[in-house]
Amino acid sequence: MAGHPLAPVTAEEIRTVRRVADKAGLVADSTRFVYVGLSEPAKEEVLGHEPARPPARRFRALLLDLATRVSTDVVIDVTAAEIVSVTELDTTTGGQLPVLDEEFGLVEEILATDERWLAALQARGLAVEQVRVAPLSAGVYADEYPEETGRRMLRGLAFLQETDDDSAWAHPIDGLVAYVDTMNRVVDRVIDTGPVPIPRESGNYDDPAVSGPARTTQKPIEISQPQGSSLHLDGNLLTWEKWSLRVGFDAREGLVLHQIGFDEGDGVRPIVYRASIAEMVVPYADPAPVRSWQNYFDTGEYLVGRYANALELGCDCLGEITYLDAVIADERGEPKTLPNAVCIHEEDFGILWKHTDLWSGSAQTRRQRRLVVSFFTTVGNYDYGFYWYLYLDGTIGFEAKATGVVFTSAHDGGDYPYASQIGPGLGAPLHQHLFSARLDMMVDGLRNRVEEVDVERVPIGPDNPRGNAFTTRATVLHSESQAQRDADPARNRVWHIVNPDRRNRLGRPVSYALIPEGLPTLLADPRSSIARRAAFATKHLWVTRYHPAERYSAGDFVNQHAGGAGLPAYAAQDRPLDGEDVVVWHTFGLTHVPRPEDWPIMPVDYTGFTLRPVGFFDRNPTLDVPPSVSAHCRR
Repeated sequence: MAGHPLAPVTAEEIRTVRRVADKAGLVADSTRFVYVGLSEPAKEEVLGHEPARPPARRFRALLLDLATRVSTDVVIDVTAAEIVSVTELDTTTGGQLPVLDEEFGLVEEILATDERWLAALQARGLAVEQVRVAPLSAGVYADEYPEETGRRMLRGLAFLQETDDDSAWAHPIDGLVAYVDTMNRVVDRVIDTGPVPIPRESGNYDDPAVSGPARTTQKPIEISQPQGSSLHLDGNLLTWEKWSLRVGFDAREGLVLHQIGFDEGDGVRPIVYRASIAEMVVPYADPAPVRSWQNYFDTGEYLVGRYANALELGCDCLGEITYLDAVIADERGEPKTLPNAVCIHEEDFGILWKHTDLWSGSAQTRRQRRLVVSFFTTVGNYDYGFYWYLYLDGTIGFEAKATGVVFTSAHDGGDYPYASQIGPGLGAPLHQHLFSARLDMMVDGLRNRVEEVDVERVPIGPDNPRGNAFTTRATVLHSESQAQRDADPARNRVWHIVNPDRRNRLGRPVSYALIPEGLPTLLADPRSSIARRAAFATKHLWVTRYHPAERYSAGDFVNQHAGGAGLPAYAAQDRPLDGEDVVVWHTFGLTHVPRPEDWPIMPVDYTGFTLRPVGFFDRNPTLDVPPSVSAHCRR
């Protein structure tokens, strides 16, 4: 049994979940375990945990019965081996459970017998055996398609795969889309706006005929730590330099970090209780009839954690690497181990600080290094890396790395403002990748507040006769209705998470600053379906009062939910925030106008944010970092 409430999920716990659910009559041959994950105890319970007392472990299981069409939310106490609660979900108003793996192939299978689909392929001279269908989340368009309400729908766009090893993304079959009810195995409609020339150029980026011969100019780069890594892992408790944290993994969110703290020698000072990427959405900009519905919630609809890659030394991670496996449940409720799902290592990060003093003659340099905790996932055509960084100076960073293959369309080479031409006859619609970080803050304790800090220009006047002055202005975000904010790079806007009860040696409250990139939020019209469903992405910042059930930015059941769940519902309570236990939600991401350089595979693009100490320490916390030991470096 787990020794800590946040210990990693084990295979035996997954088996117990299934066994208890089966005994309670909740499992039939037609039952699918859409999600199984640790139902984390409330924060106060975790913080009050005593090592001598084994914690109770509860799990949440989302079950879908393919025969009865019933969706059920179940909580199971695996310690006591008993059911805690069973809730049947109303899919008419409350959304559907996430997309099943087996539905991926099912869409193609159902369409292969539909006369309208076959006629559309025949009109294009295509054999159904060569056509791959992308199983895409349907969104919600109840005004246009009221018959879809309460039914489990996917939409399918088609691609030609000429050989088994051919990249079908290179050959979009445009002007064609199908709407498929996966539970009833029926095709509601096929929209065919007419045949469009299919791009034929190969997209097989791993084929020398496409890539050309491999270059021979690169000399080896080897990362060596002859004395081993400086990090230490005890279960999932990770310590490195002055940092400590717990590393978790969830089938929905993927990598989750808990209890991030910093110890200067007087005990661990908490900074973040829980950090995760709670949601991500990819809305597309093409208004064409076959594409205008395209938007995907990769976390809430597809569960990014379950598609974690098995990372390989020398390919995905370089150096002295510690890997962690992750245990999730498959769709039959059996344990499934994701090998090498998490990569942990430390790496050099250039200069930490440096000065050559002309008066004293001192010349000192120290090198920065950082701890990296990461995983990579593949969702359809895109691959995403999620990288958390901890630095020697107390900085916390997050970076998402987007790569893979852009979603393609046909392109006639003309001026079409909603898609880029990336190859002969080949286009890629404009789109965004918007992530929502959930940062359950705990800066030196539970009582925090958030201040918005802007830089302000001071006009020329008696107190500023030469007009050179500028200053900062801090505004406390007192309530949830007030704490829905946008970044403003022109004002150098940042948000300070402050502990008003803890002071540094200068008498100022300790704090951490959330530093945004300030790139665009959701660009869709505010009246659109996607703006209602991804309301979290309409603001760079939301701050809410902590509640253990408020975990996901777009709500618990995102698939085919009409909107209003998640952050809009949480913030509608308008709870006070000043000096409370607060959760900071940050939207960040990429607005992708595809380039020819993104084809046939996209070089990594980067986005993220930084948490930086502001008065949290009394002075530079890295003064004790020793000089580098090197035959070449003498300072």
